[in-house]
Amino acid sequence: MPMNKRTAFVLLLLVFLMVSGGTARQKNKKLNLPELYAKWLEEEVVYIIAPLEEEVFLQLQTDRERDLFIEAFWAQRDPSKGDRENELRKEHNRRINYANQYFGRATPKAGWRTDRGRMYIILGAPNDILRFEGKNQICNTEVWFYQGLSSIGLPPGFNLVFYQQGGVGEYRVYSPLKDGPMALLTSYFGDQTDYLSAYRRLQEFEPELADVSLSLIPGEGQNILGRPSMTSDVLLQRIETTPLRVVKDKYAQKFLDYKDVVEVEYTANYIDSDSLVKIKKDSSGIYFVHYAIEPERLSVNQFEDKYYTVLKLNGVVADLDGKTIHQFEKDIELEFDKEQIQQVSQRPLSIRDMFPLIPGMYKVSILVKNEVSKEFTSLERDLLIPGEKDASVQMTQILMGYRKRENPPPERRLRPFQMGIYQIYFHSNRVFLMQDDLVLTFQIHGLSQELRNKSELKYTFFKDEKEFKAFTKRISEYKEVPDFVEQVSLKEFFPAHYEIRVALLVEKQEVLFETDEFDVTHAESIARPWIYSQLLAATDDPVYAYVIGQQFFNSGEFEEALQYLENAYSKMPDNVLFAEGLSRIYAELKEHAKILPVLEPLINLPGSPAFDVHVLLGGSYQELGEFGKAIEVFDKAIQRFGVNILVLNALGGCYFRWGQLSEALAAWEKSLEMNPEQPEIRKNIKAIKEKR
Repeated sequence: MPMNKRTAFVLLLLVFLMVSGGTARQKNKKLNLPELYAKWLEEEVVYIIAPLEEEVFLQLQTDRERDLFIEAFWAQRDPSKGDRENELRKEHNRRINYANQYFGRATPKAGWRTDRGRMYIILGAPNDILRFEGKNQICNTEVWFYQGLSSIGLPPGFNLVFYQQGGVGEYRVYSPLKDGPMALLTSYFGDQTDYLSAYRRLQEFEPELADVSLSLIPGEGQNILGRPSMTSDVLLQRIETTPLRVVKDKYAQKFLDYKDVVEVEYTANYIDSDSLVKIKKDSSGIYFVHYAIEPERLSVNQFEDKYYTVLKLNGVVADLDGKTIHQFEKDIELEFDKEQIQQVSQRPLSIRDMFPLIPGMYKVSILVKNEVSKEFTSLERDLLIPGEKDASVQMTQILMGYRKRENPPPERRLRPFQMGIYQIYFHSNRVFLMQDDLVLTFQIHGLSQELRNKSELKYTFFKDEKEFKAFTKRISEYKEVPDFVEQVSLKEFFPAHYEIRVALLVEKQEVLFETDEFDVTHAESIARPWIYSQLLAATDDPVYAYVIGQQFFNSGEFEEALQYLENAYSKMPDNVLFAEGLSRIYAELKEHAKILPVLEPLINLPGSPAFDVHVLLGGSYQELGEFGKAIEVFDKAIQRFGVNILVLNALGGCYFRWGQLSEALAAWEKSLEMNPEQPEIRKNIKAIKEKR
């Protein structure tokens, strides 16, 4: 066998084995399902469940998870969210009952498993039915006519034909191409490929049925000569996949990803969203992650003449090993009057924010929960933040906007998606009008003056993978380096999908580039988002040093963490959060003596400083052998925050090393009562009792 054929054969064999293995695994999972859920999957929703939905359902481990998924499955298909009854679910159950009652009579199959049952469940009742029954020359046949389903991607009007071969058994769905008019005749002895002769024979008996036999599209059959076209078979395939097109199955994966994270009442209510994430380096040298989330709808409650909702954001940044590097939570309280809600309801909400991040490769996940409607959506991205050791010349991703406005933040404060002196207005779905100007923004770092003098930028637009428009511009023409803002009119960009490629050329040689994609629409207008964002502190605010220090600490880079945490603390030594963060790094580096002057001034402050402050200070005294002071701090922790196993165990250790065995025994026995699964504490108690 030649090498290329042998390779192809091996690849086909591997694909076959993978598909076979996957199918076998799916079957095994179905066999292990409890009967109730197996019936739901293989009978109740078999015709309307998407492959991803089925795959996710088979991965669920408990009946509780399955019940929640079923609730989410129907919630995604609810045509009128917010009311108590899901009309589509009710209609679907009615169709199944109807199919079982009327379509299983002449066959051992249940009605829902027949061809007529399947089509009825998918499409509902036809607008009209023609029946051809009791004829000697033609098979018992039904012609179902549908119209008004163009909203789900089907023709304005079409027929479905079912015939009963030999006058007994199930009515089979008819294909003009695969079956042909001869299948509708009780006896036809001509050429089985001569569709025209069979059509003429059928026309002698039932002209109306003869026309339908060549095409399921009304009027098309009369224009077909010879073999029918594939139009009818394409229609049949499209009908089978109709339920998969009317629902966005992404929610199923989100359900699987977040079922252990979000509260039970949220899990069934995932809503889709557009999102955007861009990396931008501040003039201070800090990289910031700018993000935007645009939920497909905003649900609110009404009280008198006010409309309100509360959104909760929870962000997690993890490294490639799954270790959490950064975490944040934010509450967004929104309130509108009647006039405002009318304006807001017609436009999408865009939540925009930013946070600093240290160099590395990460996965970011941001969860948005609407506390009023119990809906949630999310954003997930892979991020790369370059470090000092990376390439000397670096280019950030392109941000595409539909407008820029000169709007510098006051007092050097930070605003999400600000580029130099310009605020960039964008829509996360990257759809533009022909009358828009496309605003392209990005950064290039590491450009020396010498490089600037001999470099230029080449902008190339592609349509259908072919170059559509291109121009170059010298770096020296831009005033705000490393920030670049370029505006391009879209008047000559006819509605289509485009790609933009921005390349840095040094002496006409390409050094690096970035690409992105966008669409130009036929629409005359677009409902642009209304924006929720807030000004952030300037980069010299110690909060950024603290956040970056914590990120280095979480990543295990303690020396770098120490530098930033000492910086934050030195600027605000009375800030409990900064003091606690610095003390943690001192404890990690075994420099316990340095913790005392940091935390001692805070321990007696009014308002009960954090529990962790007591633990860190008490632990430092303990490590330094000052057991009396350690016991005093741990006692304060119990008085202020209640009994805690961690504190009890530390108290027991202090009393034991101080020689007060009765007190040590009392603390450890209390700890063991709270959690008996502590073999080390049990061992300590035994040792004390043996000494007595």
